[in-house]
Amino acid sequence: MPVYLLLFAALVLFSSVAFNKLSSRLGVPALLAFILLGMLFGSDGLLKIPFDNYEFASQVSSFALIFIMFYGGFGTSWKAAKPVAAQSILLSSLGVVMTALLTGVFCHFVLGFPLLESLLIGAVLGSTDAASVFSILRARNLALKENTSSLLEVESGSNDPCAYMLTSLLLIAMQGQVTGGEVLRMLATQIFWGLAIGFAAGIAASRLMSRLRFGAAGFDTVFVVAAALFAYAAPEALGGNGYLSVYITGIVMGNSGIKNKRTLVSFFDGLTGMMQVVLFFLLGLLSTPSQMPQVIVPALGIALFLTFAARPAAVFLLLKPFGGSLGQKLLVSWSGLRGAASIVFAVMTVISPAVTDLDIFHIVFVVVLLSIGIQGSLLPAVARRLRMIDTAEGADVMKTFTDYNEEAPVQFIRVELPERHGWCGRPLREIALPPQTIIASVRRQDSRFAPNGSTVLMAGDQLILCAPAAHSDLEEVSMTTRRLTAQDLSGESITRVSDLPRQEESLIVLIERNDQWLIPDGDTDLHPGDLLLIHHSDSEI
Repeated sequence: MPVYLLLFAALVLFSSVAFNKLSSRLGVPALLAFILLGMLFGSDGLLKIPFDNYEFASQVSSFALIFIMFYGGFGTSWKAAKPVAAQSILLSSLGVVMTALLTGVFCHFVLGFPLLESLLIGAVLGSTDAASVFSILRARNLALKENTSSLLEVESGSNDPCAYMLTSLLLIAMQGQVTGGEVLRMLATQIFWGLAIGFAAGIAASRLMSRLRFGAAGFDTVFVVAAALFAYAAPEALGGNGYLSVYITGIVMGNSGIKNKRTLVSFFDGLTGMMQVVLFFLLGLLSTPSQMPQVIVPALGIALFLTFAARPAAVFLLLKPFGGSLGQKLLVSWSGLRGAASIVFAVMTVISPAVTDLDIFHIVFVVVLLSIGIQGSLLPAVARRLRMIDTAEGADVMKTFTDYNEEAPVQFIRVELPERHGWCGRPLREIALPPQTIIASVRRQDSRFAPNGSTVLMAGDQLILCAPAAHSDLEEVSMTTRRLTAQDLSGESITRVSDLPRQEESLIVLIERNDQWLIPDGDTDLHPGDLLLIHHSDSEI
């Protein structure tokens, strides 16, 4: 790989980080900044990089969407989403169809576009953008009333598969290669394999992760990446909907009890962030700003119709049976941001054999810029204006994500009572424990039980002590290590910890011996080769 290409990639990533910081200060969605960065580097920008490889852009974009959609499902808390699951599913399926049809009708009868191309534009713009919605909700910590945060997350995360199916079917229909019966068969095949493999892959991967012992740290992450790739590729090979499958797999795995979930969340946060940078930058690079003035008028008309007519009509009609306030319906209507998926689907129209007379790619591109730039920037203000921000105590948008921890941070310590220990033979109520510490569990021989105040402790009991976890703002603790040699222990009567010369402000807190760690007391024997971990303040050992 040419070294200049690597330098260019590093420059792009550094610029993306800087744009991200700047956009957060200006109140503009970061994803818009990534698109503008791509345009800045593109053929009409400062560096004037000529890039018009739509086929390559489509392949890279499809790959990036796999992980963006997987993490959209993985990060969604089903517990929080379940009460609004029906509304979300309706909006992500029938809502997409209604929005696409209404937009197509507008393009045909008002703008005068050909019918099939009008419907194609509607299909491409039918879905809302999960990445934009997620980033705004998290960045602004928008906890919304009436469980609206979860409704928007599930809807925006799950509606791309429907828009993808509509776009694919219309492109095939424009080639004159499909009948009505074949359309129904293709829809059934896409939905069946998408659902079947999505659930099967999610359940199988979750169960395997709970049973497998990975040989080295990080291989559980490799396993999850493989599961996401399989969940997309398997249904696609069978004519199914890979995006639907990978989203469902993400939901199943994210809401199961798999190990190291926080590590996985951190990894996919970084990975999807990288994919979003690559995706939005590449799409911006692919655009030609000098061609946009030719499509600005129809694009502005479509953006206005989507925002104030098509999206609200679908939302109000589908949410009416579920009640909800007027403010919720208006906010959900306004939150229908168009984003990267729409541009990716527009790229499909360019590389498809279907003949189109319109510059659909740049029409959709301008609509997305207007949607993210205006709707996205105003979303927090609209939520406040509609009084939909939840200010109640404990309200937190992070509760709608699987990486939210509702439990207080605690730590557990296991202690085994030796013979003649001062606690042996005494009930718990008579034992003075450290502040904010309780004995949560006692293991005695082959039984384990939760103790109470009358429980009498015995020698050999294994106790599980529970206490608040250490906070990150603790003062720095200074530690040194010392390896004992045979010479250190010879010539003097040093056999135990208590025999060591005492130094002020120092304490031996751990001893490593043969790859085992011991917590010492004064009677602990010392051996040559022991590694002492010593806490000290002013003195050094």
